[in-house]
Amino acid sequence: MAGSMDKKEKLIKNPVYNIGDVVRHKHYPFRGVVFDVDPEFDNTEEWYNSIPAEIRPSREQPFYHLLAENEDSFYTAYVSQQNLIPDADAGPIEHPDITDMFDDFDGDRYTPRRFSIN
Repeated sequence: MAGSMDKKEKLIKNPVYNIGDVVRHKHYPFRGVVFDVDPEFDNTEEWYNSIPAEIRPSREQPFYHLLAENEDSFYTAYVSQQNLIPDADAGPIEHPDITDMFDDFDGDRYTPRRFSIN
């Protein structure tokens, strides 16, 4: 049984999304493109505690940095894996910083610019 627990932990810690993937938040009305991935929570305690306790995600999972947009604005977002779903079918992201980090949108994902890859 301990072996199956290890597998479950591994699945949670393995990123599902990659740099360039287009995603949507499950609970809030915004979408974005992934530009960086943290293997687990790596933000401030203040930020983490600002999330309502009833929807606060586990820290032990990948968190994604997004160039995000909603109907009113463009911004960056930091979102847990459990709160994202794929959203490439809705088309490209209009965030003004997209061209700083990515080349074309191929219908599925953005291609990172060569100089922006770490």
